[in-house]
Amino acid sequence: MLALTYEGVIMTNLNKVVTSLRNEYSRLEKEMGRVGRALDALGHASGTKLKKTGRTLSKEARKRIANAQRLRWAKVRKQAAKLVK
Repeated sequence: MLALTYEGVIMTNLNKVVTSLRNEYSRLEKEMGRVGRALDALGHASGTKLKKTGRTLSKEARKRIANAQRLRWAKVRKQAAKLVK
């Protein structure tokens, strides 16, 4: 009987912990929604959307990068051919 009472106490405590965690999770989700809306509002404060800055490469730069990569792959293929022989 003592064991059943003890296990019942553990299960009751565990259920309380799970309920408490679910409530906290729900509260945090709501808070994150508020934070997201606040960030959106700040991003639109000047009337424009937040701009994602990206790197723009010139045509020549893309060409140099492509050629360098082709040389790297040629070197890899050459090494692989040596291993096959």
